[in-house]
Amino acid sequence: MLGIADIIPGDFRGCLSVTKEGAVIARISQGYADLANQVPNKANTRFGTASAGKAFVAVGIMQLIEQGKLRFDSTIGELLDLDLKQIDPQITVEQLLNHTSGIPDYFDESVMDEYEELWVDYPNYRVRESADLLPLFIDKPMMYPRGAKFQYNNTGFVVLGLIIEKIAGVMPFDSYLKEHVFGPGGMPDTGYFELDRLPARCANAYIFDKNRSEYYTNIYSVDVKGTGAGGAFTTIPDVENFWTALLGGRLIAPEMVQKMISIQSQSEDDKDFYGYGIWLAKGNDGRLLPFFQGSDPGISFISSYDVTKKLCVTIVSNYGDNVWRLWRKIQNECA
Repeated sequence: MLGIADIIPGDFRGCLSVTKEGAVIARISQGYADLANQVPNKANTRFGTASAGKAFVAVGIMQLIEQGKLRFDSTIGELLDLDLKQIDPQITVEQLLNHTSGIPDYFDESVMDEYEELWVDYPNYRVRESADLLPLFIDKPMMYPRGAKFQYNNTGFVVLGLIIEKIAGVMPFDSYLKEHVFGPGGMPDTGYFELDRLPARCANAYIFDKNRSEYYTNIYSVDVKGTGAGGAFTTIPDVENFWTALLGGRLIAPEMVQKMISIQSQSEDDKDFYGYGIWLAKGNDGRLLPFFQGSDPGISFISSYDVTKKLCVTIVSNYGDNVWRLWRKIQNECA
């Protein structure tokens, strides 16, 4: 049988970690965080994670529900002081959490190919807080009637970020998460950072230019700072600590954790399953494997935790490498 290190492609760029019952089985770093200066990726490198941040936002929302400051059936009409125009004010927090809201998606992945298409007419450097994305969706009609079906939706989590800010008062959603999720979760290196003001140990994310046969960074391809839809920077150890804190009931109560990692919605073809901020892979034995993931220009990320095996697999690439194919190989290796 091959070891995990033997199935990692030599041209993989990023970091990978596999732990079982908290013990590290494999932790591998390859490629460069700063290509021009050949600064290598390391286990403590902070990587962009794109939509993976939805899991953190979901935890923040569920904490507020536990505290009685919010309900699953609270509506955006009662929570937000916004002119919603054509958007249904009866959309609930739960429908935002499980992608069944029908709210207009500023980046509809079913019709748009590249995230960087968003910034042709609306400069990405203007997006430094969740409210800055409002112009990209507030005038659009509903995609479908609320609750009608599951369809992955970035706007829904932007709105959840706005809800956190509304309830927290003057505190931005990322400050709330730092205090109530990242701190208690043992995640000191995790945060939402502006691309033009990155702190130490942050990896650049690279996109390959086929015409010039060279790499360029994604600083003009994604929001300059992450929002409720995603964009957090984190490290491999912080992600592992997040799983430990979440499943150990240190962030939300065990009953709420179970809701988060149980099926709350699914695609019409029964191929995709979703909890609250967490995807669920259904095995041949019917067991559910919770994971969260993200993909942006130059960024690919996945992290899963097998509750039965106590097996955590986390892979991130700052060159957009296919972490999903590698993740499936590791799952098969550890089966």
